Amino acid sequence: MGLGDAARRRLGLVALLVAVAAVAWWSTIRSMDGMGASPGTDLGALGWFVGVWIVMMAAMMLPAVSPTVALYARMTRERGLMRPVAFTGGYLVVWGAAGVAAYAIFALGKRVLGPDLAWHSGGRWVAGALLAAAAVYELTPLKNVCLNKCRSPFGFLLGTWRDGVRGATEMGAKHGMWCLGCCWALMLALFALGVMSLVWMAVVAALITVEKVLPWRRIAVWSTTGVLLALAVGVLAAPDAVPGFVVPAGGGMMGGM
Repeated sequence: MGLGDAARRRLGLVALLVAVAAVAWWSTIRSMDGMGASPGTDLGALGWFVGVWIVMMAAMMLPAVSPTVALYARMTRERGLMRPVAFTGGYLVVWGAAGVAAYAIFALGKRVLGPDLAWHSGGRWVAGALLAAAAVYELTPLKNVCLNKCRSPFGFLLGTWRDGVRGATEMGAKHGMWCLGCCWALMLALFALGVMSLVWMAVVAALITVEKVLPWRRIAVWSTTGVLLALAVGVLAAPDAVPGFVVPAGGGMMGGM
């Protein structure tokens, strides 16, 4: 197979992943139709949330991870989509597990703190603190290490190479762990802004993609840090003035579950 054919195959794989992400966005929009977009919106039953969460992760993360999947497909030198699909599946399983953990923490916090999380009680401060914490994490050594793995996957693939479909799944899961280490704070920020908000989903997805794809890494990281700090200050000082931010109705941060 000539180099031109290989390049076309990789381009086709990237296009396929982007198309899957587009379908996932469409599905997410349908699933969230009519739901609240403020912080603390009811997450629904665990099974429903996990299903929606995985689709959300596909929508948000596949555009950013598609170059890594394409590189993996090139290195396998195998025809067909089975191994790239297995790699992507392993990646999404990690984010699915992260969604289960986030749901449990959310439910526990609501049960333990209850009224203390009302927006005009401690809710605004919790949201602002989470956004500030996400901004600080952007500048930590751990974030730097994890982002290195996401931005330069060639060394990761060489160092963790496993043959076969099972190996592809394991490699995808390991890459998902590095990605989780890179992006968990941005997902925390999403919960602070409104995890069921399509606007903030799009903003966080854009920040993730910029960090992983933009050639000017320092500019990308500092820009993300600046956005998160600005949102933290805005949520604390003037939440009604933050574009796209929905202050919880009736002053309540946590809805019934």
